[in-house]
Amino acid sequence: MNIADAMEFFQRSAGQWRSQRTTHHLAFRRAEIGNSEIFVESLGADNPKIKEICELHNVDPSLAIGGAFVSWDGSMAWDKEDENHQGSTIFALIPDADNPRQGMLLRERGYAEIVPIAGRYHLDDLDALVLITEYDTMSTIERFWFASPELRLRTSTVQRFGGFNSATFCAEMRQQEISEEKGKVRAIASQNPFYSITGW
Repeated sequence: MNIADAMEFFQRSAGQWRSQRTTHHLAFRRAEIGNSEIFVESLGADNPKIKEICELHNVDPSLAIGGAFVSWDGSMAWDKEDENHQGSTIFALIPDADNPRQGMLLRERGYAEIVPIAGRYHLDDLDALVLITEYDTMSTIERFWFASPELRLRTSTVQRFGGFNSATFCAEMRQQEISEEKGKVRAIASQNPFYSITGW
């Protein structure tokens, strides 16, 4: 599967996905399993949401090649009664002038902090999408790749205060019947402002 740039990766990711997740909490030397429903909608460069997020970051909207809207609704084995993993965010892609396979990723909100956040992205030699985000107290590295058009895999690490805090592996399977579930996920996301670190 040859992928030209990050926008094509988002376009191939569009739709409904069911994610099976295993998170290793390194400090506790224990693993936790979970699952989530993820909805991805690719957004063209002329979409008003892309323009808004560029302006939010004081970036010229004409530099954007598009982006994506992502919402999720999940659960983890150790969740407390009032804990949830629901939310949504918008991404905008600003490629580097000299390399269309890498650039700046603007987010409406970060997963770890409910504030606008900018990170870096690149496609590696295997056409996997790598997202790197630096926060004030932590950093995240996420890598997404397609094992097939219907199966997407993801790894992520979270590093806090100079040490790795958690590592996650996800297997995400495309769901064919998306209309009813898509509406459910988007409705939940619009009502809840929580943003998990590796939400989508």
